[in-house]
Amino acid sequence: MSASGLISFVGAGPGAPDLVTLRAADRLGQADLVIWASSLVPRAVLAHARPGAEVLDSAGMTLEDVLAVYRAHPEARIVRLHSGDPAVYGALQEQLDWCRAEGRPFEIVPGVSSLAAAAAAVGRELTVPGVAQSVVLTRLPQRTAASVPPGESLGAFAATGCTLAVFLSAARPAALQEALLAPPSAYRPDTPAAIVVRASWPDQQVVPTEVGRLAEDLRATGQTTTVLVLVGDALAEGGRRSHLYAPSFAHRFRRRSLPGSTRGRPARRARGADRA
Repeated sequence: MSASGLISFVGAGPGAPDLVTLRAADRLGQADLVIWASSLVPRAVLAHARPGAEVLDSAGMTLEDVLAVYRAHPEARIVRLHSGDPAVYGALQEQLDWCRAEGRPFEIVPGVSSLAAAAAAVGRELTVPGVAQSVVLTRLPQRTAASVPPGESLGAFAATGCTLAVFLSAARPAALQEALLAPPSAYRPDTPAAIVVRASWPDQQVVPTEVGRLAEDLRATGQTTTVLVLVGDALAEGGRRSHLYAPSFAHRFRRRSLPGSTRGRPARRARGADRA
């Protein structure tokens, strides 16, 4: 990163400092100024910043405060750290609009989403053949209910039976459970769910549960922020085997094998690999 005045909107990942990308670490290591939210991003992630970089906490700042910092440092290399990936509930778009209006150069550095970290913590694939092939990231309307379009209600997604990743909703556990079970929901009281608090942080909590016990178990964690709730039958043990590596499934890299046969196209060597 060498461009003067460049603002890098960097995904800080889910929390663990070793779950930032190489590019994110590089941008942090070159930044003159770092703006981060202490309420969402652990201080340990700042270890990637260079010594002497100015660090500002945005937890108590408004958008206008942040933009004023950008405006006051027209030549500085700035990193704006966003939790997880900036594209998901990152309050990013208004900052990009400002950069375009002001002619300020910017880039977006993707980050590891808390969804990926939560799935890893639970130890389940979220798309299981014959069970769920879609994952919906959504939230329960709360103080910012006007942000949620009418057609994107939690109930509308629950009716599909897909895997749901519910963000920003732990403060209303009873309303969340009610919305997940209200008709025409495809979920049942015994549909598997998981509560993941501070995924990948040192104090991470994983609470396996069911939709019918979700409100009670959410309250028991005592947490209302940095909580992700996963819902769906993909969280249950078992499920149908994927077709991709089945002997009967052919594609351009592998021939179909007959039942019981070990024949098939050998694995392709990597370019430049040693030859026997």
